[in-house]
Amino acid sequence: MPEGDTVLQTARRLHRALAGEVLTRSDLRVPRFATADLTGRSVLGVVSRGKHLLTRIEGGLTLHSHLRMDGAWRIYRPDEHWRGGPTHQIRAILGNSGHTAVGYRLPVLELLRTADEEKAVGHLGPDLLGPDWDADAALRNLLAAPARPLGEALLDQRNLAGIGNIYKAELCFLARATPWLPVGELPGATAALLVTTARQLLEANRDRPVRITTTTARSRTATGQASRPGRPSENLWVYGRTRRPCLRCGTPIRAAEQDARPAYWCPHCQSGPTP
Repeated sequence: MPEGDTVLQTARRLHRALAGEVLTRSDLRVPRFATADLTGRSVLGVVSRGKHLLTRIEGGLTLHSHLRMDGAWRIYRPDEHWRGGPTHQIRAILGNSGHTAVGYRLPVLELLRTADEEKAVGHLGPDLLGPDWDADAALRNLLAAPARPLGEALLDQRNLAGIGNIYKAELCFLARATPWLPVGELPGATAALLVTTARQLLEANRDRPVRITTTTARSRTATGQASRPGRPSENLWVYGRTRRPCLRCGTPIRAAEQDARPAYWCPHCQSGPTP
């Protein structure tokens, strides 16, 4: 599932291609909105909210989409071949004279009034990359259910919006806690530092084509020590590194399922319960 930084980059690409231009092509390939015609309307802008995309269109309309596991928006020029997938996977087409945005495998696609956007995203916690970011509110949300496993709490977009499975694994490592440690067992300073580090990691990667967590200058471990710079081929501390040596101590990284997703941790560097 795309993380908040990836969704922000997608919003930027869509904004550059569509904003300020009149739609000359509109095709929403979902039954509920199949007859909707947006041609002749200008796109006002595209923004991200956590992992959600909001394409605002003239006339008080918003096209809300979510990528979930394998959805994607691709931008094409008029003479460019569409390479995002087979035609039957296309769920949305928005085009103007210079660009065509094609949404593939979008599990969430709905047209709503811009005034009703909160119905789609109002449940989200503070957006790690948004203007509404509030570290204190995010921390309160995270600690509201002290018995909840840390990994699950980090992925809950109602607590703070933008963390996916990659950042979950990396943040647990930097906090020196396994993903199964109850949130309430984190020392208070560690919990607050975790929220701050989450913001720093996503901010550091919002403009990068490749996500890196091991060389983020300001990221800190739970002990306050600066994160060890990783080599170019080792951009992540633990995610996807099963059985490979920990970049900090050399212990083989382990993986197990948590809430139907893989969770990664170092048995030496991270404390807490494990499967």
